[in-house]
Amino acid sequence: MKNKGAFFIFIFAAATAAGKAEAICPVCTVAVGAGIGLSRWLGIGDLITGLWLGAFLLSLALWTIDWLGKRKIHSPIAKFAVILAGYAMAIVPLYYAEITAHPIDFLRSCAQDKLILGIIEGSAVFFFAAKLYESLKERNNGRAHFPFEKIALPVIFLLFFSLAFYFITR
Repeated sequence: MKNKGAFFIFIFAAATAAGKAEAICPVCTVAVGAGIGLSRWLGIGDLITGLWLGAFLLSLALWTIDWLGKRKIHSPIAKFAVILAGYAMAIVPLYYAEITAHPIDFLRSCAQDKLILGIIEGSAVFFFAAKLYESLKERNNGRAHFPFEKIALPVIFLLFFSLAFYFITR
């Protein structure tokens, strides 16, 4: 069992040691991670915590994929494996800690488990915000409209959805 734990720690360390990444910046990844810790500390519901966790997981996956791309690894299988491993390393321990439902039972998990639903929605929101940034930057001749726009857009979207979910589930 110790070998499996060391393996997962190695994979996580490799994913987070990517240096300068172009897909999603490290500061944004840290901001999203801080949002997860803050929401749990404040006792905020699982749907909102899942929202931030989903964004964090997608950010790490994109960061890792970019890191692999710089090493000339562009295989769709490698990209899929990075995404699958990233989400599995978060969801499987949550299942064994009895925080979430079984990750394989996807339909029941989505309908009944607010954390899984939040992870899915957070990933979608973060992906949309990252694509929106790329589109806005492209329309502005490859330049951001304001400093730290790449960080601000995903965080603003996540804050908006967090507030919306808070008032909906209250």
